[in-house]
Amino acid sequence: MSEPRLFLDTNILLRYLTNDIPEQAQAVESWLRKAGVGECVLVTHHLVLAELVWTLLSYYQRPVAEVQATLLAILNTPGLEVEQEHILIQASHWFGEKNVDFIDAYTASWMLDHSLTDILTMDRKHFHRFEELNVVSP
Repeated sequence: MSEPRLFLDTNILLRYLTNDIPEQAQAVESWLRKAGVGECVLVTHHLVLAELVWTLLSYYQRPVAEVQATLLAILNTPGLEVEQEHILIQASHWFGEKNVDFIDAYTASWMLDHSLTDILTMDRKHFHRFEELNVVSP
């Protein structure tokens, strides 16, 4: 019998990371421990992490460096499978290093992973920070 697979939603990560509802944070920690020892597999994707970044920055007013470290820690959580993990790892680094929005960092990382180097955008300011990309304005 294989271990159960459960999708991990943003609110689960937020409860754990903020500990604003301690009993819920403890319950999440229990699931993370189960995943860490192979009793279950937790699965999530890039939109959950994008929502997490936005919420931590806007609602919880966490600094970018802290959010970046949090993202990288999540991506290295044992028992957690993250769709397009390699793209998200690169985006997490660029998010902190290039002083751009996480979505822009993700977009640049996704583009390069898909062999795209030209971007049609009005956002020259952020996308010019990616030396690998050619910004095309309409």
